Amino acid sequence: MILFSGKSYLKYRMLCYNEAIMNEHNKTNSKKTNVAASSVLAGFILTGGKFIVGIMTGSMGILSEAAHSLLDMGAAVITYFAVRVSDKPADEDHHYGHGKIEAISALIETSLLFITSFWIIYEAGKRLMTGNIEVEATWYAFAVVIISIIIDYSRSRALMRVAKETGSQALEADALHFSTDIWSSAVVLIGLVCVLFDLKGADSVAALFVAIIVMKVGYDMGKRTFDVLIDAAPEGIAEKAKDILKTIPGIIDVESVRARAMGPSSAIDALIVVGRKMNAEALHELTETAKSAIKKELPEAEVLIHTKSVQLSTETIVETVHILGHKYGFPVHHVTVETLNGKRYINCDLEVLHTLTVRQAHDKATEFETLVQKNLGEEIEINTHIDPSNDQSLESTDVTQGEKEKIIREITEAIKLLPKLRDAHNILVRRVGEKLIITIHCHTDPFLSTEEAHDAASDLERSLMEKKEYRLERVVVHVEPIE
Repeated sequence: MILFSGKSYLKYRMLCYNEAIMNEHNKTNSKKTNVAASSVLAGFILTGGKFIVGIMTGSMGILSEAAHSLLDMGAAVITYFAVRVSDKPADEDHHYGHGKIEAISALIETSLLFITSFWIIYEAGKRLMTGNIEVEATWYAFAVVIISIIIDYSRSRALMRVAKETGSQALEADALHFSTDIWSSAVVLIGLVCVLFDLKGADSVAALFVAIIVMKVGYDMGKRTFDVLIDAAPEGIAEKAKDILKTIPGIIDVESVRARAMGPSSAIDALIVVGRKMNAEALHELTETAKSAIKKELPEAEVLIHTKSVQLSTETIVETVHILGHKYGFPVHHVTVETLNGKRYINCDLEVLHTLTVRQAHDKATEFETLVQKNLGEEIEINTHIDPSNDQSLESTDVTQGEKEKIIREITEAIKLLPKLRDAHNILVRRVGEKLIITIHCHTDPFLSTEEAHDAASDLERSLMEKKEYRLERVVVHVEPIE
């Protein structure tokens, strides 16, 4: 039995997970490579057979099919290398991976299809215009066309099956290509049958039909490929992602969603609108939730979420002051708002470094007050209480046992005068420089309002701070309910 520490176990699980991902990746890549290689082999056999039979019979239809198959074989070779390269992971020079190599492969294949079509049209047209047509409809001419149909059917199905499993654009292009080859071969077959009835021009007409079919396939494939290369939005992806985001609590609105194809997967870039009261940690959790929700429906997608914070209609003035302080680096607390004769007055404590001079501290207070008035209106009056703070940890020391016992007695006597507090415990007294800091835990009625409990704690703090002989720096009273 193997035992792991907590960190070692997590590391072990992560390694297992990564290994599983790599195994699945290698399995997928192997499928794509094998089916692409089989397509190359089939193309080699068909091309050779069609050229031999085409030359022997003089059939323009078969020769056009041979040229078509030759380019098919070249396209299959390109596809084979494309699927090998496209599955390489992202690196320093290719931050989004190598997925678009499949689109480039499909574009090259499209160009080859058009070259084939132009050659077929030229040769067939020349034969029809000159009348120089000598075609033999032999048994092996029929055989090579029928065998071509059977092979194209089987490899088209194999390529499409793997293309759907892996999301490979290059394999899908090959599959569609070879499925249309079946129809073009059928047209050539009809042309050969017509030759048997001494309709020799039918072979060249059949070749023209092949060219038209090939050009139609090339146009459709080229359009899809070009869309990928210019980052056209995949159909329905952005709309689906937007609908998913709108269902997530915390997202007020979805301002925009952009999507683009990235090899077999998609890249989704969304801008969501959230309330500006949300803190950084909650915002991070929301974006992670949004990503997970999209990837659950679109597993292959790479998702990037941007956020835009807006002021909600439910935001109070107190919340606005706190948000402005946090946003622009002004620590504020104890914010109160009052209204007198229709005019609002804001009061708050503004924390500044204790090392600042009065001038420096006053300048910061003025800057903050101007910021608040700019956001809430010039008619609002704001008054800040400058509260010196220390951003460094302080070194403290213990007091003597006698000093501690004396202070505890003082606390016990003070609590007797405050009926809402009882049972002072966890009393800690320490010295910082020449002054003391005291922390006290007290029990109170669990159904007491927070305001009443705060007032009672403040009364205790104040009664102790008034005892000048202790030179107190701070008293902190923690109130907890009686269980």
